[in-house]
Amino acid sequence: MPDTKRIVIAEDHTILREGLRMLLSSNPAFEVVGEARDGLEAIRLVDSMKPDLILMDLSMPRMNGGGAIPEIKKQSPSTKILVLTVHKTEEHILTALETGADGYVLKDATHGELMLAIDNVFSGKSYLSPGISEKVIEGYLEGRKNIKSSSSWDTLTQREREILKMIAEGYRNKDIANYLCISAKTVEKHRANLMKKLDLHSASSLTAFAMEKGLIAK
Repeated sequence: MPDTKRIVIAEDHTILREGLRMLLSSNPAFEVVGEARDGLEAIRLVDSMKPDLILMDLSMPRMNGGGAIPEIKKQSPSTKILVLTVHKTEEHILTALETGADGYVLKDATHGELMLAIDNVFSGKSYLSPGISEKVIEGYLEGRKNIKSSSSWDTLTQREREILKMIAEGYRNKDIANYLCISAKTVEKHRANLMKKLDLHSASSLTAFAMEKGLIAK
């Protein structure tokens, strides 16, 4: 079918991923062409498959959805990104939208709302779940980026946030270096920068900070 839209699902929970695949595959207008369990897998799939849409969870191991969104938009600008997540905070929402997400849907959405969101982004419109506060929506539409409070968190680069997440998940410097294809010395430098910027001086304090920011589950 020439008009079939190709979709990739990025979700680390297998049962949710399988449920989304069944739901989308029941619609002849959609074809699920790939599934990813983390942000890096999502980037690789988009690079090879060039899908029309990626359904993107935000909380995933190794690289989260927030880190993957700008990379995907850079390598495949035409791919629509619809975030599907539990996170309702201004920080998560604004970061996703500002880095390239075309829509933002909460996981308590109905089947009908998800289909509406997909239709909207394919039509070139944005979509935000009704459950998102008016303050966040108005702030985004008016371009008031000062909604996000300035803090040490805001000074971290995307790479530093990725490494912070992996440290908090228990990965060693060597493992992080191998996974991100960088040297162990570079990881050590990023780790030192993280501790300096955040004024935190142990792996346990970095882990606690990552949990507070929603990078890993509490």
